[in-house]
Amino acid sequence: MAAKTNPGNFFEDFETGAELVHAVPRTITDGDCALYIALTGDRYPLHCAATFARTLGYRRETVNDLLAFHVVFGKTVNDVSLNAVANLGYAAVRFLRPIYPGDTLRSVSRVLGRKENSSGKTGIVWVRTTGTNQHDDDVLDYYRWVMVRKRDPSTQTGASDAPAMPKEVTPEQLHVHPGLDLSRYEPWVSGGRGFFDDYEVGERIDHVDGMTIEEAEHQLATRLYQNTAKVHFDAHQAKGTRFGRRLMYGGHVISVARALSFNGLENALGILAWNGGAHANPTFAGDTLYAYSEVLDKAVLPGRSDAGALRVRLVGVKNLDPAREPMTLKVQEGGREVYHPNVVLDLDYWLLFPRGR
Repeated sequence: MAAKTNPGNFFEDFETGAELVHAVPRTITDGDCALYIALTGDRYPLHCAATFARTLGYRRETVNDLLAFHVVFGKTVNDVSLNAVANLGYAAVRFLRPIYPGDTLRSVSRVLGRKENSSGKTGIVWVRTTGTNQHDDDVLDYYRWVMVRKRDPSTQTGASDAPAMPKEVTPEQLHVHPGLDLSRYEPWVSGGRGFFDDYEVGERIDHVDGMTIEEAEHQLATRLYQNTAKVHFDAHQAKGTRFGRRLMYGGHVISVARALSFNGLENALGILAWNGGAHANPTFAGDTLYAYSEVLDKAVLPGRSDAGALRVRLVGVKNLDPAREPMTLKVQEGGREVYHPNVVLDLDYWLLFPRGR
């Protein structure tokens, strides 16, 4: 009799070019949005205030970009990363249209390539995932690569067709809601001081605040996203790993760092795209997260005189306040450059900003 349960895909199960249609569509509710705020402390007003959102040309307040990302990502875990050791990185994450409470999201992925690691115990799998709504409109897409356990470490697969990843999302590839109207934008709503024209390339913003994440919080957040990866849930299995405990879902680290970045980037209207991102080091329950941002570039958006895009590097740091304790992003270790051990996130992304008055 065939097994009724799904053990998840191991490295040997992936085939380059295969399409993975992910189960369990998810309707995002007002409750999901409220719980996301409770878990992250997010304060960006476009996701909080229906009246404000309507003045800007939206139907109502929008689902937080990262909540939508996590839901689309969570659908993929059962097929892509249930047996993952770690998610290694992202590239060309594009947010393509607003998502509202009541929208239903689903996900489809395509396997782009595989590469067995020299240890023979694991391999890296590259996928491209597209999230769509109930109208079959694409709402976001992204590339990611993940290290996955092998079912049989003693047998080599010879897999080695790693694909090239996009280096960045260009300003011409950024999608802005065509109904966006900033003629009635009121800065008191966010309380922010900085508009697009006020930020300078090379500027660093220390976001001041820190947030300690407890065990229950990150577990609840990961369940909210229906992310079933064993490394986040199974404490018994985690005892046998090199960390000896459960890992915090890296996407929740992104959400907390983004929420912390409100202090200094209050007028950011949303995320347009990620150029790339890395979970530099693991995060665990009880860690305290801080964040700082560096302005990497500025772009005037085609056809818009009222809004621009800031390219920002968001850095998340654990158990060290970068505003008060000197540190560098990377350090030398064993003759090579690696992330500072307290750096847990390095995210390069585009933010939508009003031009100002």
